[in-house]
Amino acid sequence: MIHHLIPENDVIRLHELLCARNWIGDYNAEKHQIRYELQDCTLFLRLPLQVVYPINPLTQSLQVLNYVLVMVESGLAATGYFEDSETVHHKVFRAYMVRKKQGKSQLKHLKTKGKSRAGSRVRLAESLQFFSEINEQLTAYLANNRVDKIAVSLSKTLLPYFFGAKVPPPFDKSDPRIYEIPKHIPDCNYENLMQAHWFLRKGELKYPSALSSTVDQLLTQLRPMEDDNELDDW
Repeated sequence: MIHHLIPENDVIRLHELLCARNWIGDYNAEKHQIRYELQDCTLFLRLPLQVVYPINPLTQSLQVLNYVLVMVESGLAATGYFEDSETVHHKVFRAYMVRKKQGKSQLKHLKTKGKSRAGSRVRLAESLQFFSEINEQLTAYLANNRVDKIAVSLSKTLLPYFFGAKVPPPFDKSDPRIYEIPKHIPDCNYENLMQAHWFLRKGELKYPSALSSTVDQLLTQLRPMEDDNELDDW
């Protein structure tokens, strides 16, 4: 698949252009993505987080989206609260969770050999506190603000500890506001939190190489797209 990142205004114009050319769109709310089909051709357009579907160009500019980003890995996490494009608050969390020699987290170790030495007990205690502190911050976000979306990057291994922490998150697994960030986050630090914020506010056009000429013709009718090379190594 070929991927193009597209600014919000061009996403709206591209959607109008595809509809005018009789591409049939099918919206997937979980992925916030439209699948377009014309004869035997298929392409996908992930909408920017702030674009509301069904797309209405006349009212889209009036939309103000408040959202939370939460990214978690073993021993490192980052959260942020955003009002549209403005960063209102962010925080990074760290914990002593990784066994240095084995290079894996204490939580994964528990599934195989369980806790044993004092170091293991310290790592386990910090692991449990780690998730409670993250959830305390998320609770503060949702208690003090209207939150429309919750964008999450969290491995399946950590899900039970995140939702089963002593301080639980202020939402459950089935909350319709949850949106899984559609990109691997290499490190859950401040820099990648802001990169994720930037990425989610872009649309993403995905299509097979066989449709390259068709897509090129469509894109030439839009204004020149912003340089998306910033994310090549992210």
